[in-house]
Order: sequence, then C-alpha cells, then structure tokens
Amino acid sequence: MINSSVKTVKLSKQYESTFVLKNISFELPESGLFGILGRNGAGKTTLLAMLMGLVTPSNGQIYIFNKSIDLKKYEILKEINFQSPYVELPKKMTVIQNLIFYSRLYGVLNYNLRIEELSNDLRIKDLLNKNYGTLSSGQKTRVNLVKALLNNPRLLLLDEPTASLDVLTSDFIREYLINFQRKNKSTILITSHNLIEIEKMCSHLIILDEGNIFFKGKLKSLMKENNYSSLKDFFLKNK
Repeated sequence: MINSSVKTVKLSKQYESTFVLKNISFELPESGLFGILGRNGAGKTTLLAMLMGLVTPSNGQIYIFNKSIDLKKYEILKEINFQSPYVELPKKMTVIQNLIFYSRLYGVLNYNLRIEELSNDLRIKDLLNKNYGTLSSGQKTRVNLVKALLNNPRLLLLDEPTASLDVLTSDFIREYLINFQRKNKSTILITSHNLIEIEKMCSHLIILDEGNIFFKGKLKSLMKENNYSSLKDFFLKNK
C-alpha cells in the first residue's frame, strides 16, 4: 500500500436535497504542504470538517495515514489538529489556562515545556495571562495556532491560518509553518482566500467548484500547462 496522508474515495455530503460535496476522490503524499481552494460555498470547510471527524459523510470513505476514519477515528485524532479563525477557545479562561486544558485533553507529556516552547516561537508570551475573550482577532489567530501545534500533529488542518494578521506577522507565520513541516515531515493542509499565500507555501492543490474537484495536482503543472501567470490569473480566467 502506498503511504499517503489523506485519501478520499467517492466522498459526498448531502443536506436534504443539496450536495455540498459530490463524489470527490483524491490522495495526498505522506508529507508536504497542500492547498484547498475554491470560492465561497465550494465545500472547503465541509471537507475539513469531515477530515476531522466532525461531520459524517453521506457516502464515501476517508483514510488518514492509511487508516479508515470510520474504524480508527480516535486513534487518528491523536495525530491531527486544526486551526480556524471561526472556532474560538473558551473566552473567560486565560490563554495559559486554555493551553493547559487542551494539552491535557490531547495527552501532551511535559506540557509546560511544550507551551513555553511554542509561546516563545510564536511570540505570545505577553498574552498568556490575558483572558482569551479580550484578545484581538490577530492575537487569537496566533494563540489558536499554538493550540493546534501542542500535540505536534502529523496532520495539521489550517483554515485561513493568517486571517486578521498584519503583513509582517503573516510572513513570519508562513515561514514558521514551512519550517515546522520540513522539520517534522508532517502534512499541512491549508484553505485560504489569500492566493499569494497558497503560491508561496503549497506544492499541490485541490480546487473545488460547487462540490466537485476542478483540479488536483501540482501547482507548477497547473501554471505551466495552462500558461497562467498566477493563481489570481487562473481564477480570473475561470469565473
């Protein structure tokens, strides 16, 4: 069996008479940075939610590191994590309380050292004793990323990882994630409306269009074979 990080087979999700995803099949290598693109309503968030086991497919199968999510869900969940600007942590708890809580939830050993390491790396030490609910959107984004890295996940799912961040902080976060992936040989799957971000970070793409896969493969192949100058150029020509 070929080692892969994520594999879907004829995956569908239907709400009443509406199909959000329609029989999509793809397979990603075991290590790398991969992008999921598509306009609003294309099915990106639903796909991530199914990969995390939060949403049950109407049809089809999902395999994470060659394990069926139907059969090995809790075993798989130990090896993955996610970050999204649309999912907040408990607002009345301080940042450090939240990070300790999630460290224990994930079964992180020596979690105080892990929290200290990530807090230094992602520059949130000055936020640790503040209530999460009082933070700005950009500060929450950085804290949420620390939370997502606590268990050193083999598969990291990121929904808009630099949302609400200024330009310099966005560049810093992108470089950090690239280095994290290289160091840990992990798989990072990113959804983003920032096309430049995807171009800088991702080697492979899955492009969704109204629940279908419009393109899957190497970013360089998409550009070269269609003579696109950028991803923006691609979307402008495929309105």
